[in-house]
Amino acid sequence: MLIHPWDQASREEWREVLAQHDFGQLVSAGHVDGYPVVVPTHFLWDGRDEVLLHLARPNPVWAALEADPHVVLSLAVDYTYAEAAWTADPGADPDLGIPTSYYTAVQLLGGATVVDDPDQKAAIVAAQLRHFEPAGSTRVTPSTDVESDRRALPGIRGLRIQIEKVRAKMKYAGNKTPEHRTEIAAHLARRNGPLDDAARARLLGRIPR
Repeated sequence: MLIHPWDQASREEWREVLAQHDFGQLVSAGHVDGYPVVVPTHFLWDGRDEVLLHLARPNPVWAALEADPHVVLSLAVDYTYAEAAWTADPGADPDLGIPTSYYTAVQLLGGATVVDDPDQKAAIVAAQLRHFEPAGSTRVTPSTDVESDRRALPGIRGLRIQIEKVRAKMKYAGNKTPEHRTEIAAHLARRNGPLDDAARARLLGRIPR
């Protein structure tokens, strides 16, 4: 991922993204049939340097991890299309503007450890349920002491990803003047597309005060 200096997200910014978003794409370094494996999945970030998740045992990612345990967990959020006329520099012909995409991207790079111990798998699922289930959920904490859980656990494998590096980018016209960025934000507000409001908030939040 290309990250220009003006697009580099700070540690505080990417941590905020991970605190708000818990679904991404797990990308393997190891190959299956000659290609990386890409798995859309929910995950649980521990707030520090580890990610927990679980997947079905037939998932092809396990073969990829046997070949190479290095993975990337990739998130792309708050994205939108910036129209050509918006991006033309002040005084330039808007009919010759260059359109672009605005987005937030966070990539967690690290080594994956497969978890097959039943109690440890149950602990991973329990941690995920504490995060994802709504307040007041009556779901019993997963455990090998619960017969139905004990029967279900062999069908999954757990995964712990030790985060070794973070790549984080917030591409929101950071190479434009504050005045131009404010104008682009106004365009987004008027268009009011599905993710325009989120992108606009990111854009405005990165204008120097």
